[in-house]
Amino acid sequence: MDGSSSAAPAVLVDRRIRHGTPAFRRTNLALFSSGFATFGLLYCVQPLMPAFSRAFNVDAATSSLSLSLTTGVMAVAMLFAGAVSDGWGRKPIMLASLLGSSVLVLLTAMAPNWTSLLVLRAMLGLTLAGLPAVAMTYLSEEVHGESIGYAMGLYIGGNAIGGMSGRILSGFAADHASWRVAVGTIGALGLVAAFLVARGLPPSLHFQKRRAHPRVLADAFVSLWRDKGLPWLFAEGFLLMGVFVTIYNYVGYRLLAPPFSLSQSHVGAIFMVYLVGVVGSAWMGSIAGRLGRRRVLWATLVMMLAGVALTASASLWAIVAGIAVMTFGFFGGHSIASSWVGNRAPSTKAHASSFYLFSYYMGSSIAGSLGGIAWTHAGWNGVVGYVAVLVLLGLGIALKLRRLTPLASAS
Repeated sequence: MDGSSSAAPAVLVDRRIRHGTPAFRRTNLALFSSGFATFGLLYCVQPLMPAFSRAFNVDAATSSLSLSLTTGVMAVAMLFAGAVSDGWGRKPIMLASLLGSSVLVLLTAMAPNWTSLLVLRAMLGLTLAGLPAVAMTYLSEEVHGESIGYAMGLYIGGNAIGGMSGRILSGFAADHASWRVAVGTIGALGLVAAFLVARGLPPSLHFQKRRAHPRVLADAFVSLWRDKGLPWLFAEGFLLMGVFVTIYNYVGYRLLAPPFSLSQSHVGAIFMVYLVGVVGSAWMGSIAGRLGRRRVLWATLVMMLAGVALTASASLWAIVAGIAVMTFGFFGGHSIASSWVGNRAPSTKAHASSFYLFSYYMGSSIAGSLGGIAWTHAGWNGVVGYVAVLVLLGLGIALKLRRLTPLASAS
């Protein structure tokens, strides 16, 4: 046989990461850790707001800026983080985001005054935006279709558990040491997560560098507002997060004061009801899949309203139960609304999801801070009244969406 004979055809090998492989385990550990750290770094200040009020002599509304500034800057930055990663790569952006955020939180623990603390927290919003906006894109590019559901679930689980654990750990540390030790501990955990991402996350094999023209991005965002449902879903995300953050921001002020006089650790432990929300997200999402989103979304708002009303009770157990019911409804509503956004934008999913997250975190920033004014002027009853108005607005939107005509492609 001479050398001119044709070679055997090359076999195309799918190099995407599959369940059961060492690469899959490394990927999940790295992204679970990154999600855990990201939301721990973001929300660790929430149970510490009363401590900030005492340490820096600021009122509740001003103290809430420690979270609101972060989420506000993060909301805007997330609109552009995906485009930046298109040019620089997924893993470099995620690693830089986690390292920079951890260092900023460590510096926050040493902040000499309130102004410097707020500046550091605002900068944190900028650095944190690079991880949640890019991690899901990395998974969609690198993980095999048969395994992506499991991988995405673990990543989102890390987000939820990180948000809960960051609150609990910081509350416990503040009770037994100081708020500075609490914040520094969370920053150190962020560095550990960054090490796990650097060592464990496989490099991108399917990333294709591209640079989107600003006008193309602008046209894509403008097109979202031509849909009859998407603007209402964006508003729903704003209201849902506004209610959720407001309740958690100021319940600590109420429970630390008489007649409850709980310790910082006990107030932090209340955030364990977050687990109820994780269950609610999956359960309500499943029901919405069977019955349809428009038939279920309004019910989650009714649950939130019932939970908020319960928190007006003078009984500690009723307050905790009300927070649990509100949390269950919130996670269910967020799950339904966020999935509905993707359904309404089949050709611009990434842009629609980015704008939903923008609205969602702006709800945390704006509505959460306004809740502090309600607390300052009318106490917990003022917070309950303010939040009830937000829930009723959200319920009105949900009932309007109930009459929304499905897209032909979705049908």
